[in-house]
Amino acid sequence: MQKALVSVTGQDRVGIIAKVSTTLCEQNINILEISQTILDGCFTMLMVVDLDGAKQSFQQVAQQLSTVGDDIGVAINIQRMDIFAAMHRI
Repeated sequence: MQKALVSVTGQDRVGIIAKVSTTLCEQNINILEISQTILDGCFTMLMVVDLDGAKQSFQQVAQQLSTVGDDIGVAINIQRMDIFAAMHRI
């Protein structure tokens, strides 16, 4: 299974989770885990997703999520879990 970490940060507003999860659904990307919080009006969400069924390449998905983030006023980043894990090994 090819996993990735999606992070979403920005000013809280209605519809952030809906827009991000809809975008992932349209790409046939399954959300495996999700954690979301709001700190003093700042929205923060982390998702672990399964990329195995993705309709587009990783780069295309990353670009689409970035565009969605721009549209709704948040920063959305996606990083492959294997690279994320390798960066944090001692």
